[in-house]
Amino acid sequence: MSSQCSCCVLYGQRPAVYPSRPELLVQPPSLYCSCPCHKGCFQPQVCFAMFSPQLFLHSVFGYRGIVLFPWHARIYDRDVIPPMSDSKPEPPGSHGSKEVKGKTHTYYQVLIDTRDCPHISQRSQTEAVTFLANHDDSRALYAIPGLDYVSHEDILPYNSTEQVPIQHELFERFLMFNPDKTTQVPPFSARDTLKAWQEKNHPWLELSDVHRETTENIRVTVIPFYMGMRDAQNSHVYWWRYCIRLENMGSEVVQLRERHWRIFSLSGTLETVRGRGVVGREPVLSKEQPAFQYSSHVSLQAPSGHMWGTFRIERTDGSHFDVRIPPFSLESNKDDKAPPAGYTS
Repeated sequence: MSSQCSCCVLYGQRPAVYPSRPELLVQPPSLYCSCPCHKGCFQPQVCFAMFSPQLFLHSVFGYRGIVLFPWHARIYDRDVIPPMSDSKPEPPGSHGSKEVKGKTHTYYQVLIDTRDCPHISQRSQTEAVTFLANHDDSRALYAIPGLDYVSHEDILPYNSTEQVPIQHELFERFLMFNPDKTTQVPPFSARDTLKAWQEKNHPWLELSDVHRETTENIRVTVIPFYMGMRDAQNSHVYWWRYCIRLENMGSEVVQLRERHWRIFSLSGTLETVRGRGVVGREPVLSKEQPAFQYSSHVSLQAPSGHMWGTFRIERTDGSHFDVRIPPFSLESNKDDKAPPAGYTS
């Protein structure tokens, strides 16, 4: 029996209907698939020059969107047990010291349809991608509404005959409908403004490392982003944002109650942060709504550091357990230029 490509497994070699949106026909588009059993599958691509924008549904949060371009990332999954010859025992109390090997994975920069933002705002922030203000002593942030990062396995591609199928202020600025491609899928092309924007903002948008760990069926995924450096009171202050996704992989309903962070700076300081919930919320993770995603920020007076911690989770019977947040590095860019203000091109 011949093996099937990932899309053949996902779609069962036939078009599908997304459960919560029966009006949308979900089918694999003709994008770089060489699978003989099902020609025309959406396969991971990391070459921006050859990439075609693709309409999709988010398999977890359910929103409509369009893929702008891919990112080549490394996933450090602490749930993957290394071979015995490669594993080393952890000293007692050394949380997160074991070596985890990264695996290459494709993520995508996407635009979210603004019509869907009100429906997902309780489960995923729609203004999570931020930049530092372009002022030396300012801590103000600029957000790009409706911009997200999506893993390849969360993409459910679909087709549309509309020339502007996604409502977003940047859609027509970045993309154009190509009449010569109406017989192909998708019939959109990137404008030069998208390419210029991607190149200009690359240092502050780039997704390179993804960290993942599961505790008692609760999976935590962390993606850190370097934002830039600012001068404040005769010292350098380095800023990062980090995106965190919690997923309930089991059937038991649970609720996030507390967070506990440990933040180590290369300058030698170790800070502890405790608090109720995250970003002012205490999300419930159930089988119907298994995921919650948010972004936050951290600053250090050193060019690098580390973060790790736990989330306190409560069961329906009132009992609690701690979910580990995988340790991740905070690294600055060597060529540290000023971040752009907003999303100007």
